[in-house]
Amino acid sequence: MKNLIPILVLLLFLVSCISKSPTLTEQSKSETDPLPNWSEGSSKSVILDFITKTTTFGNAGFLPESDRIAVFDNDGTLWSEQPMYFQLAYAIDFIKKESTNHPEWKKTEPFKSLLEDDIKHVMEGGEKALVEIIMASHAGMTSEDFQKSVSDWLDSATHPKTGKPYNQMIYQPMVELLEYLRANGYKTFIVSGGGIDFMRVWAEKAYAIPPYQVIGSSIKSKYEIVDGEPVIIKLPELNFFDDKGGKPIGIHQHIGKRPVLAVGNSDGDYEMLQYVTAGEGPRLGMLIHHTDSIREYAYDRNSHIGKLSKGLDDAAQNQWLIVDMKSDWKNVFNIK
Repeated sequence: MKNLIPILVLLLFLVSCISKSPTLTEQSKSETDPLPNWSEGSSKSVILDFITKTTTFGNAGFLPESDRIAVFDNDGTLWSEQPMYFQLAYAIDFIKKESTNHPEWKKTEPFKSLLEDDIKHVMEGGEKALVEIIMASHAGMTSEDFQKSVSDWLDSATHPKTGKPYNQMIYQPMVELLEYLRANGYKTFIVSGGGIDFMRVWAEKAYAIPPYQVIGSSIKSKYEIVDGEPVIIKLPELNFFDDKGGKPIGIHQHIGKRPVLAVGNSDGDYEMLQYVTAGEGPRLGMLIHHTDSIREYAYDRNSHIGKLSKGLDDAAQNQWLIVDMKSDWKNVFNIK
């Protein structure tokens, strides 16, 4: 019996240590920063507090997983958009490559300006003009041919300032936010004025957002049997323009439920943030303010694309969070 006493004492000590020691999950929570490329400050705190509030059972702001829906603009929000929309860069390369097969483009706008490298004139039409360019230049192409065209371009084209492939010009802090939201039961959607078929080629690899959670502008298509195979043929006709007031409509048509978190960067996202934050319960609207001319670009009110003016003016009264790229992000792009 005397020999058992030291053993019992040792067992009691071990049980006491185990009961007081943090679990592996608790250790990982305390030691791991879910947003390592976000600087400590009010922006990061607001984001973390919102996610904690909406995902902690018993909290007044708790949301069931079915209501945890977050929507993100793409151009200027998840990846860069300067010095021109990346889809426009693709369209320019495509049109120049195909111009010998379309002599009429030399006399027809906006193709004439594109071929003459008058990009300023083309960009004056905004994202809608871009969709019209894609619409006209890709008419008659199958959906598979279009996907291959975009994929091939991404494999070879690089950004004029950084030399990076375009699909690496994604914001690392935003990738972290997407991942953290999904780890907490959120579904993440892209809601962009850019072409839906263009984004679906690469969005899953870049952001882990599957094609069926991408909402964007689209052109009409038709179903045909070609050489015995069923295919989708793109038509030269606009189907839906997903910008400004079109974004809430796109959300309604594709998601069918009002999201609780929305992130944009321009006045083209104003209506989306307005729609999302007007709902009942906890809501968060965010605007990415491009303030870093060294690591990326600095622009807002007078920019030819990604203009942010009304959003800046009304952010305070709408209780939208303004994320300052220069001060709130430790790194802009993935530095690996």
